[in-house]
Amino acid sequence: MTSQYVLFPGRHHLLTRFQAEHLGRLCEGGKATVVWAVTSANHENTKRNPVPYHRREAAIERFSVLTGLRSVVVPVFDTAPTERFAEVTLKNITVATGLDLHPGNTVVACSTPAVADLYERLGFGIDPVEAGRDPAPERPWDVLLRLASGDPAWLDLAHPATVDVYERYRLVETVRSVVNDPVVGDEGGLTPTRDYRTYAEAFADSAQRKWRLVHEHVRPGRIVDIGCGAGAVLELADREPVLRESDLIGVEVARHLYEECVHKKAQGAFTNANVYFYRRNVLGGAVFPDRSIDTTLTFALTHEIWSYGERAASMRRFVQAIYDQTAPGGVWINSDVCGPDDRDRQVRLRLRTDDGGNPPGVREDLAGLAPRAVADYVGGLSTRARFDQFTVDYRFGFDYRAEGDTITLGLADAMDFLTRKDYTDNWLSETREQFCGLEFADWKQLLTDVGFEIDPASHTSRNDWIVENRIAPVATLTGTDGTPIDWPVTHVFLVARRPLNT
Repeated sequence: MTSQYVLFPGRHHLLTRFQAEHLGRLCEGGKATVVWAVTSANHENTKRNPVPYHRREAAIERFSVLTGLRSVVVPVFDTAPTERFAEVTLKNITVATGLDLHPGNTVVACSTPAVADLYERLGFGIDPVEAGRDPAPERPWDVLLRLASGDPAWLDLAHPATVDVYERYRLVETVRSVVNDPVVGDEGGLTPTRDYRTYAEAFADSAQRKWRLVHEHVRPGRIVDIGCGAGAVLELADREPVLRESDLIGVEVARHLYEECVHKKAQGAFTNANVYFYRRNVLGGAVFPDRSIDTTLTFALTHEIWSYGERAASMRRFVQAIYDQTAPGGVWINSDVCGPDDRDRQVRLRLRTDDGGNPPGVREDLAGLAPRAVADYVGGLSTRARFDQFTVDYRFGFDYRAEGDTITLGLADAMDFLTRKDYTDNWLSETREQFCGLEFADWKQLLTDVGFEIDPASHTSRNDWIVENRIAPVATLTGTDGTPIDWPVTHVFLVARRPLNT
């Protein structure tokens, strides 16, 4: 006996010809209604969820027309992992549609065993879809990966409804860009170990300082903040009368921070009607058309592009992309950490051993611990022992020679450790980044190579608070001959202009 409803839970980024044939048989030519529970409906532009919900819904509705199936489409927002996921989904469907789905009137079509098991526990009959065939046909995600890899066979496997929507809304390019993106994580952030609450608070606390640093160099027009965090700097730009006719645009890759930007806008945090937020990864391709942006702002971003991309190659592509999008006479203002001058110079770094524990060896298992346990362990080490742990967790290996409490190494490597050693709350995230990959001379060469002119306001600086409170109390720095060395610069401020005649 055919059930009245077929519940079909899934992300449904892509629909297949097999699904059309299978659902047609399962519904006996349209006698049952397919209830599409579209999970992760609030996620888009991530590797796990590259297609926004409204495009998924459009493809399902088109699919229903072409197949003659009667469908009801329900968005299901992402929740924390729970054994009650099936119950939450069913309640969500009832609230959205008024339908009461139960084992007496519904069969669940699901090829994911763990999800199917949740519904089976509630008494529902299960149709295994692809998992019930031998050999099993390709599942939608497999077909999507074919698309991402450039395999034209996806066109033969995908249903024409998906092909139509993908082509009309240029989703083929979007999916390929997001899925193949070298930086964005599965859930849209740079790294799964990062505590974005901490970062959002830090962005808000430093926004006033950042705006004071850059505001006199900002050219009105289209102003974009790439890596805008939770939008705190754009909130300050929004208050500037001289920028009231400007477009204020925030670009953020991390889903958590992007959603906070959208929330702020919805809550009326901006008076300017022309405030926009985009969730994009700038390494995935051009974000804006050529010569369309008057001012680009980047704060604490370029070292992440260097670290999570291909270092010098990724940085050059990024700088070229910024130059290309900048209008003639426009400006790029960049503030970030910086490597010391003569970064490869060999130095001797002496570190305290009496300010924490000194275990007999380093730990190789921190990635398997909870963040709080990592922070507690690293925070309890002496500075010298923390250096040893740093060399294990740091992604960018370097040569050094240790003799007791003294290490001989390159100046940039010394500063990478000293400027990172106190970030214990995000230790596994911070040790994936290199602060000192470029020194000021490298920056000037790169910018002029691409075509920028460097404004005289550009300069390096040293964070004396960090030196006086975090570094100098636990470390001394000398040349290999024992001569004391002054602590080097830690930050760079760059004002780069595209010439008017380009």
